[in-house]
Amino acid sequence: MLSNFHTHCTFCDGKNTPEEVVQSALEKGFSALGFSSHGYSGFDLRYCLKDTQGYIDEIRRLKEKYEKDIQIYVGVEEESFGQVNRGDFDYIIGSSHYLQKAGKYYPVDSNLDCFQKCFDVFDGDVIALSESYYQAFCSYILNRKPDIVGHFDLVTKFDEVGNFGILENKDYQKIAAKYAAEAVRSGCIFEVNTGAISRNVRTAPYPSEALLHILKKANTRLILSSDSHQADTLDFGFEDAKLLLKDVGFKELYTLYNGEFIPYKI
Repeated sequence: MLSNFHTHCTFCDGKNTPEEVVQSALEKGFSALGFSSHGYSGFDLRYCLKDTQGYIDEIRRLKEKYEKDIQIYVGVEEESFGQVNRGDFDYIIGSSHYLQKAGKYYPVDSNLDCFQKCFDVFDGDVIALSESYYQAFCSYILNRKPDIVGHFDLVTKFDEVGNFGILENKDYQKIAAKYAAEAVRSGCIFEVNTGAISRNVRTAPYPSEALLHILKKANTRLILSSDSHQADTLDFGFEDAKLLLKDVGFKELYTLYNGEFIPYKI
């Protein structure tokens, strides 16, 4: 069952209009598509929705226009530091794109230079940086219980291209494992996200394989997403990700269909 629910468009930082994205999904044979523009976050307006109602109205228009061909949902990627009105959306993806220190917010995924700034703010201390990121994100997950947890270990996005030594750090691995085991108690669906691979900064999806084993042990539900920012990447890396998940031991994934999250075999 081909679907994607982590999808960005021109209402936030995506490159294509919502209708262009729908047309691409139809060409690829999608059965369902969910839009998830970045929810409004007043502390950083560079990437988020500025016209939330306009976005909702447009996705609902497309849902009606294409209802005979594909199921379309209006979701949102909510920032953990900037929550939205949940009732406005069919589902929410809960993500954390920032580190917070001394009242300031530092984006971890904008670009390599921005992450270097995060690294410098924490004096190059991988452990302090990781603890700060996961503690805040895990607290949000457990309290908010979003429908989907977005790219759980986003803090490692630039580790391969920037040589920060995070993923190989054994103390980092312990911190990530501890908070992953804690976060799954929320009962939320976790996404397996191929977005950073399509943007040439990672060679494997989020979460890392080590964290996937923890999710498997906890019988965590997973959903596959591309975190697409352009129409042609809606299903980027899906087949390779499924092979990885099978190797870890997963036998099914979840999708949103007829308004419910349902499993399907991989």
